[in-house]
Amino acid sequence: MTSLQFGSAPCSCKESVHQTKLIAVTGGPGAGKTAILELCLRSFCKHVGVLPEAASMLFGCGFPRFESAPARRAAQRAIYHVQDELQTLVVSEAFLAVGLCDRGTIDGLAYWPGTPESFFKECHTTREREFARFAAVIHLETPSADEGYNHQNPLRTESPAEAQAIDKRIIEAWNGHPNFITVQATEDFMAKAHKAIQVIRSLLPPCCQSHPIP
Repeated sequence: MTSLQFGSAPCSCKESVHQTKLIAVTGGPGAGKTAILELCLRSFCKHVGVLPEAASMLFGCGFPRFESAPARRAAQRAIYHVQDELQTLVVSEAFLAVGLCDRGTIDGLAYWPGTPESFFKECHTTREREFARFAAVIHLETPSADEGYNHQNPLRTESPAEAQAIDKRIIEAWNGHPNFITVQATEDFMAKAHKAIQVIRSLLPPCCQSHPIP
């Protein structure tokens, strides 16, 4: 998805202003983030929104995707700043109770050709600032080839082994976040999706937790 979207389930909440809570939904390539976030849109109300993945927005619109270190740094800086502004916008507008972020700002460390210190310096931020922005981080584990990894997404260029290596680097990047939750890969993707949605529902305000899961 490449635009901000909102849940479609009926809602009894009459509040029009919320103190928006951001939740990062992350994981390596092929982890199922997009599918699970689409299921969230069907399962939850309009006070739950999904912020699009900045990388897909940029690369899908033609941002250069070269392998050189300068190009990779440029891409990750651009991705960070798009994510940063999306999150700032949603929190400032205050119409969402929960904003589910398709990846978190610290994910860029898994693709950064340099030290973590240089990433934070070039993005003009700190690990502490980024951790504080997210009430929770839900990590969807990347499946192996045997567990169903695929290349259906045309923007996905990684092999199963490369995808799992990125997955491990994402875990390292978020190491130390006080509310880091892992949803393991399974051969039955719907079992994984159901568990992830249950975890997300447990983090919603009480008025948004009563919707039945399709």
